[in-house]
Amino acid sequence: MNLPCVFSPLLVLLSAPLAAGQTFTEFPVPSGGKPNPPRITAGPDGNLWFTVQSFVGPYIGRITPEGAITEFAVPTVPAVPLQITTGSDGNLWFTESFVNANSIGRITTSGSITEFPIPTPDSEANGIATGPDGALWFAEQSGNRIGRITTLGAITEFPIPTPNSEPVFITAGPDGALWFGESSSNKIGRITTSGEITEFPIPTPNSEPRFITAGPDGALWFGESSANKVGRITTSGEITEFPIPTPRSSPQGIVAGIDGNLYFAESAANKIGRITTSGVFAEFPIPTHGYFEGITSGPDGAIWFAEFDAGKIGRMSIGAPVVSPRLPISPAQPPRPPISLPPRR
Repeated sequence: MNLPCVFSPLLVLLSAPLAAGQTFTEFPVPSGGKPNPPRITAGPDGNLWFTVQSFVGPYIGRITPEGAITEFAVPTVPAVPLQITTGSDGNLWFTESFVNANSIGRITTSGSITEFPIPTPDSEANGIATGPDGALWFAEQSGNRIGRITTLGAITEFPIPTPNSEPVFITAGPDGALWFGESSSNKIGRITTSGEITEFPIPTPNSEPRFITAGPDGALWFGESSANKVGRITTSGEITEFPIPTPRSSPQGIVAGIDGNLYFAESAANKIGRITTSGVFAEFPIPTHGYFEGITSGPDGAIWFAEFDAGKIGRMSIGAPVVSPRLPISPAQPPRPPISLPPRR
């Protein structure tokens, strides 16, 4: 049985020199052992759910919009919980990486955890998302596969055509397929619910695409962590890239906000970035310095993020930012000839 650790809100309200309505609030994660929360998502219960790595063991955390945190211990120790998402069954699903973990976890909103071993050893499951078929789809970074798990726990795996592509994050697209970033092969991948994979090369070499999300404009948006750009790919494979104003900011997690813009984590610059669908940027410094990559849009309309090195959960209200001057962007690239293989069973 997983006994929750419940904490009353420990609120640290910090105001950065932001423009027109932007405010930050930070909530320290109370578990011991230097807690490091890597990812966060909006839950089906109106709260935010996040993963926690620490020296005393892995946890799944829940935070209310007011800041009350509850933590639930993950049964397998050691384990490295990474991405977390809401499933079609009303539960939260998360990936577990480590030699003896290598599982997909499920946690109910009351804190009961079940783990499902992944067939491929040491697959290093990372991103996970709910697909249009009601199953959960996940990226096996070391296994070079895309996995599918039903809400009952049955797992199917699909090898990616390019060897050692290192898929990191995955999201459901507006076209009924799943889209993922291949960080080592410099491609964006697409997989249908029947397992057919297509890959699209990114124009900038060695851009290291990792996180990807569906945008409000019907395209997919992704961060190029080594190229310092935000990329946009249409469902037909046309790619446009937008250079970020701050050099070497290392964009990571990205999410659509309720205001119709995209928000992303500038992990090396310690900022929240904002880009409109036409490519105009704004950037907002986070009060506490530390590496972070997990970001989501909350039920309260704010942007929530996991401050990994700082051991905090952050919240940024959405106001009316002053935008940075728009930089020249690379022209839209014609669709590249896709690399496609039939599904393997």
